[in-house]
Amino acid sequence: MTDSVAPEADWDKAPGLLDGAKELTLGPEECDLAYWITEVAQGTLRDRGVTGHHEKAIVPEFLKEPGPLREALILEFGFRGLSEEIATRLLGHYVPIAPGIPEMEFYATQMLDEARHARVFRNHLVELGMPAKSLLRDIDEMAADYRQRVLQPVEDFTLEIVRDQGDFLGGVAVFAIVIEGVLAPAAELSERKWTPLSPATGEISRGTAIDEIRHLTVASTILRDHLVKRPEYRPRLLEILRAGVELWDAVPDREFVIHREELFQKGMLDHADKIGDYELWPGVRMLDTTPEQRYDMAEQWTDEMAEARMAYMGLPVEALASPAGDAR
Repeated sequence: MTDSVAPEADWDKAPGLLDGAKELTLGPEECDLAYWITEVAQGTLRDRGVTGHHEKAIVPEFLKEPGPLREALILEFGFRGLSEEIATRLLGHYVPIAPGIPEMEFYATQMLDEARHARVFRNHLVELGMPAKSLLRDIDEMAADYRQRVLQPVEDFTLEIVRDQGDFLGGVAVFAIVIEGVLAPAAELSERKWTPLSPATGEISRGTAIDEIRHLTVASTILRDHLVKRPEYRPRLLEILRAGVELWDAVPDREFVIHREELFQKGMLDHADKIGDYELWPGVRMLDTTPEQRYDMAEQWTDEMAEARMAYMGLPVEALASPAGDAR
């Protein structure tokens, strides 16, 4: 990268997802179409536009062989690819009702981002040895239960607000605070845990995380600025956020995540020599973690990100507390 690329879009200088989402401030006027073309397409994605990783970042041969580690990665990227495809289709409803040109351009670029994410996740499965000709069908079959029980309720909830009610700001809140706010920490975990095992997989997760920082921070700015101009919208926004939290409490995402983390656990121990003393978070070796600990840490990161974004928007973090009192 060169000094001309914005730091938050520079492959080497951009912060991690957690730090970036908590600390950076970006708005739609900054992250317009020109920004996306120059800083993202010609910056972040330079030499990585096709596969999401540099040609020198390889997929190790052991990940192409049958085993729990490969199975865990296929499930993770298969489910993430499907999620990003649905996100792309949902964002098509945001562009026509965007209140201004900056918001329209930003969500047009986010739609491209999500489509790219879906593509690189899918294509990485081909790099792992899945057949390209039947890939879409294979993903649909593999993720059918996940789609019905986890993704469909979230999709329906989002469509009700943004398509049926035409509530752009409500849609922004659902996408950034509820959907990406919950899924982003899992993306952070993905980057951390695959980096010592597969350079290509780690780079794909790194590139998508850089995009997610932009999505989360710009959306938070849109909501903050709208509340300054229209404070009467505050109760409506809090209502949507609480409904979104209740939705995530109801969907069985944990069972799907824990299942693939258990597979990852078996595969990780099989390849312990490749991991060594690598720390998943400060002071904790990845080899010493359990599936439940990794899931719980992602939940903790969710809480930390939520607290930072809610404070930035001037909203009480208690709005994201579940009926049982646990913040997500």
